[in-house]
Amino acid sequence: MPLELVTPPPSSPTAARVARAKRAYTTRHVPAFAFAQLLEDPGQAPRAGDLVLARVQRVGKHTTLEQTDSRRSALFPGDEIVVAYAARYAPDQFEACVPASLQACHLAAGGGVAALVTARHGGVSAPTELQPLGLLADAGGQRLNLASHARLPQAARGSAGPRPLTIASLGTSMNAGKTTSAAYLVRGLVRAGLRVGAAKITGTGSGNDPGLLRDAGAELVLDFTDAGHASTAGLELDALLHILDAVQAAMSAQGVQALVLEVADGLLQRETSMLLRSPRFAQRVDASLFSSGDAMGAVAGVRWLHERGLPVLALAGTLTRSPLAQAEAEAATGLQALGLDRLGDPATARGLAQRAADLACAGVAA
Repeated sequence: MPLELVTPPPSSPTAARVARAKRAYTTRHVPAFAFAQLLEDPGQAPRAGDLVLARVQRVGKHTTLEQTDSRRSALFPGDEIVVAYAARYAPDQFEACVPASLQACHLAAGGGVAALVTARHGGVSAPTELQPLGLLADAGGQRLNLASHARLPQAARGSAGPRPLTIASLGTSMNAGKTTSAAYLVRGLVRAGLRVGAAKITGTGSGNDPGLLRDAGAELVLDFTDAGHASTAGLELDALLHILDAVQAAMSAQGVQALVLEVADGLLQRETSMLLRSPRFAQRVDASLFSSGDAMGAVAGVRWLHERGLPVLALAGTLTRSPLAQAEAEAATGLQALGLDRLGDPATARGLAQRAADLACAGVAA
């Protein structure tokens, strides 16, 4: 008789409850066996990265939860979900912070971020409301936190070792076209015969962008969630640089030749600005592709980057949808504006990589 594969039952009532709940993408690296206890004291102060079991009270902006496999599950009032506490900074959606207790809060991002929304864009509906039921803990009563389940090894952090050629995808703001431009550049570099990696080192946890970069042909795709963060909002510079170092070390270990590295949001956003002003970033990133929605944004962004010694290879983003905006930007900056078709062209992509390599060599020589 054929053997029947039987899934062992959950080891505790909490594990059984979590198994019935909808688990968010941000929590995917935490193994199921870790869920052993529920710490229900409402006065506890959550920390960024802590996992919480929460009940959906009212469905608002986010009508679905992206699960651990990136499938989006519809949310209903009464659903129990497992998400991670984190802050959020999204000018087109919400500003949110980690609350001081297990008070009522919100689903601040569909990838699985619990936070207290303090401001929202005028065109965005009210957030989905959550009632936290308790912090999740292991068998020893220790809170489960994403930082303890990072995919990227701690030993890689702070590394000054070898790294692949690195091109950053930067932009004026959220939705300027950074991720799509990065994906097409990945596609072009892959078609040019290079081993290509892709990463997003700041932002809010979601599987959408890594999925697009993977679909474009990247051999290895990583982001800040692999380093133990549901969001990078509120992180200090040292933590941001740890993510950069860990990503580059993992790419180098995998034999990646070219890394396309997205930094989320715009140049004036707190974490982006800190990172790009850092001499360490300038040492570890060879050049950038700059996305903007209009010519004036392109001019201001290129000037801002040049003032900080960060070379720009070309313009990209949503401005390339408009021939007039593209012509204005090219005339004012002296840079080419490359639409998606050109970024995906192997000859164009190889040319960008060669220019980035030349800049890296010039920097070493200087």
